[in-house]
Amino acid sequence: MHPLLAFLYFFRMLFGRKLPADAVQFLPEGAVPKALPPGEKEKVVERVVERVVEKPAAKAPLAQHHKDGALALLALLQREGRFVDFVRDSVDGASDADIGAAAREVHRGCRKVLDQHLSFEPVMPGAEEEKVSVPKGFDPAEVRLIGEAKGEPPFRGTLRHHGWRVVDAKLPQLAEGVDRTVIAPAEVELSA
Repeated sequence: MHPLLAFLYFFRMLFGRKLPADAVQFLPEGAVPKALPPGEKEKVVERVVERVVEKPAAKAPLAQHHKDGALALLALLQREGRFVDFVRDSVDGASDADIGAAAREVHRGCRKVLDQHLSFEPVMPGAEEEKVSVPKGFDPAEVRLIGEAKGEPPFRGTLRHHGWRVVDAKLPQLAEGVDRTVIAPAEVELSA
């Protein structure tokens, strides 16, 4: 048999096609299947191979992811500005000068965290105390109306605060297996 025909017949059989009758003569003895008795049909048995694809471990629910992110940001504010300490401490009985000095340090550290990790823009551009118009179809998550809203939008009023929207967040990756509820570790100074 010509090598090209052998090659061709090999691939025909590989892809499930039958050999032509003239190619059967080249097969070795015993390789040709016996003819079936009349009335019987050839039964094709296929072996089914089931492939199991392992799914990656289920990710934490979205609510847990948000909680972890909030706790991570709080930990950054505590580390750089001692935010939790400042807010949790009582200022009753402290002088205005002491509170002002503490607030200056907290402000410096917390601003550093915000500047490093978040970019902001005003929700409603304009200066505070400026007259503004709230259009029809406004998003209540973006604009909070203060006072009694009479009639239908557009509403006219005075801008008390322009609001803030985060346009970019560059928070550090959360490591697996870290207890996010620990905002700041306890500090122990060892004695000699």
